[in-house]
Amino acid sequence: MSKDFGRPPRAKENQELVLQRLAEAGTAAGTQETLTVEWRGLPLHVEVINMPVASLYYNPGTHRIRAQRSYDSARDRQLDLDPWSTASQEYLHYLLKALPADPSKEDPDYQVLKDSLHDFKQNDPGLITRDGVLVNGNTRRAALSELGVAHIRVGVLPDSCTWDDVDAVELSLQLRRDHRREYSYVNRLLAIDEQFSIGRQPADIARDFRIRTATCEQDLWILTCLRDLIERSRDGDAVLRLLDFEDHQEKLRELHRRYVKESAVSRENADLLKESRLAAILLGFSKTDVRLIEPDFRARYLDKRLPAELNPVAAASAVTIPGLGRTVRAADPKVGAARALTDSVLRAKAVEGAAETVAADRVVAATSTFRAAREAVESALEPAGKDARVRKRKQAAPDRIHDACQDLEQCITDLVMSRASRSLDEEALDEAVVKLRDTLGKLAAQCARTISEPGEGVAWLLDAARQKE
Repeated sequence: MSKDFGRPPRAKENQELVLQRLAEAGTAAGTQETLTVEWRGLPLHVEVINMPVASLYYNPGTHRIRAQRSYDSARDRQLDLDPWSTASQEYLHYLLKALPADPSKEDPDYQVLKDSLHDFKQNDPGLITRDGVLVNGNTRRAALSELGVAHIRVGVLPDSCTWDDVDAVELSLQLRRDHRREYSYVNRLLAIDEQFSIGRQPADIARDFRIRTATCEQDLWILTCLRDLIERSRDGDAVLRLLDFEDHQEKLRELHRRYVKESAVSRENADLLKESRLAAILLGFSKTDVRLIEPDFRARYLDKRLPAELNPVAAASAVTIPGLGRTVRAADPKVGAARALTDSVLRAKAVEGAAETVAADRVVAATSTFRAAREAVESALEPAGKDARVRKRKQAAPDRIHDACQDLEQCITDLVMSRASRSLDEEALDEAVVKLRDTLGKLAAQCARTISEPGEGVAWLLDAARQKE
């Protein structure tokens, strides 16, 4: 169920103007412009009219800036209390222009849109309710108002439109994937979660968003994880916001894929991996650096480099089962220690982000904690990277042989099929087999020089090479 924001102050005047403009459009000569939208599951052709830019209202529930609303908590609260006030509408105008990951800066894409509207005018109509609330075209309205354009072309939804209809139509238009400006990453997660929260199945949501069901489930997992991180970051009035994670899309998706794979083997190792990688993401390390972090990263590289205040001694504990008088082993203390480090980084980052509203000594302490954690992780990543490169070199030769075996197995299939159609080029095959023989001979020679105690496979290769000689 969508939030009901009520009706704006100029709703009656806008309704009268809409009716007047629709009547004028109906009697005008020529072809009437229409816009096709998905309305309650069916296509609907709505008439397009010109409306004064200054008479329309930004949609306070638009998916486009939901995560960014928390940028200014005071103005966000005012927006909830009175979404139609001048201050609230100005805040929406500001956020529609802002860079999603950092609303203190203007989004370059907004300037591109503004330049396009200046040079080529408005190509596609927006969409409004009869009360004058923009369902689609909020950002275009912002740009047109700054350009001093008096009117905007908009389609008009039926009079029975509800806030549920507004949300559904906005989402369906955005998912058309034409030249429309994309939702930011976190706002897309919120849109998917909104559909899930009203009882829709991931497969149905995935179909609407034109993604795989597994991707939809991944996005829901990531959003749940982000909300947990936000709660864990709370330190008095300081707390992280969803928009603080806008730039981490690929890192979070890789984390989920790796977590699922590790969970199939060991849940505790998966949790260790998750906490260690989350800490690295929060500390601002690159995607390639985060990939170096495996479940044993903390034990092998990080513990010895962490300062004492970030590396408390974790003691194993037990949990008593109520009513049975029995105890079971609690969560792995290594997971608890990794989680404690992530919590410290979360709180430090939250306090740093709220530097204007918290005491100076707390900001200094948070900055020191954040710097110490980053230096420790950076120092640990160096040997982890060296070991990863060594492992990669060790696996390079076996991996290439495995790939060659797959190609040979495909060759067998191709031979069977060519026999049925009598399409085999026997001379070309013979030349390829001779090359294979020579290559195996070279491989055998290098194996003989490199491997002092050959196993079964290498021994067979050496014997085959000797028989050839």
